[in-house]
Amino acid sequence: MPKAMHVLTRSDLEDVELTPADVLDLVAEAYQAFAQGDSRCPVKLMMPIPKAERDAVSYSMLGYDGSLEQVGFKTSYRQGGDSAEKYYTTISLYDDVTGLPFAFMDCQRVGAARTPATTALTARYCARPGARSALMIGTGVQGRNTLPYLLTALPGLERLRLFGTHPDGIADSIATLHRWFPDRAVELVDDVPAAAAESDIVVVASGRAAHPEVRTDWLPPGGLLISVASKGVASGALRQADYAIATSTGQLGVTGTRLAGPGGEVRIDAELPEIIAGRAPGRRTDTDRVFAFSSGMIITDIPVAHALATRAVAAGRGQRVRLWS
Repeated sequence: MPKAMHVLTRSDLEDVELTPADVLDLVAEAYQAFAQGDSRCPVKLMMPIPKAERDAVSYSMLGYDGSLEQVGFKTSYRQGGDSAEKYYTTISLYDDVTGLPFAFMDCQRVGAARTPATTALTARYCARPGARSALMIGTGVQGRNTLPYLLTALPGLERLRLFGTHPDGIADSIATLHRWFPDRAVELVDDVPAAAAESDIVVVASGRAAHPEVRTDWLPPGGLLISVASKGVASGALRQADYAIATSTGQLGVTGTRLAGPGGEVRIDAELPEIIAGRAPGRRTDTDRVFAFSSGMIITDIPVAHALATRAVAAGRGQRVRLWS
């Protein structure tokens, strides 16, 4: 077989169907394979660009999915802390069975699916039993899918609330929810501390937030605060928690350093892959206020990217490029 790679653009992937339930299953399996030692996921590399006026940062991740036997390389570059227009991310996949390249693709759609899936799985395993309310803070690309993913993971949620400052983001968040749950209502809130105090689950995915930085001690007893690597969370949120979890302690040390204590130490009680695998509890008691730090792990990008690429290629999308000819 000629050495070639399927190149898939954002528009090639835009209408490829993956349901929230599909993505939840893919991401949960990826975490379980990692917990079992079948996958590999080194800590991501972050490099701030040394130009203060540009406020730019780049990331690189490498990983191996033992379930699919696929190796993935992901890169991203963002110029401006809250600019979606200057954020570019790609992923390339290689087949570890054949040794051949498979796909090189835009990764925005992947991140917009695996991130809310991780949030929803965190809620499934770490929210207090009988949780009934959720507050979503932020309406950016990675936040707009969160409410339907939460409802898929926790169908018992009764009250959904949303805080956002961008009209288009708010409208898109509501439309995305109604695509999957047409009969569910969303309350828009403007008082974040008051809404957090009445919510069993609070998800913060805001950038330079137009709201007070969210504190864990605002939550009611038993509340769960999930930070999607958010600048909208107070630096003391982790230290205020009765129980603290992270997708990866190593990645918290890269992207969540401001959450460390006065001595620069980070206390994490459990990691999400171990919780999903049943090797660690999601909380100690029903009244614990739990803080969860979510940072992207490429082991969850790989299966979502592979599923999208496989469907896109089967539909005749993209181009097959012989880079090595």
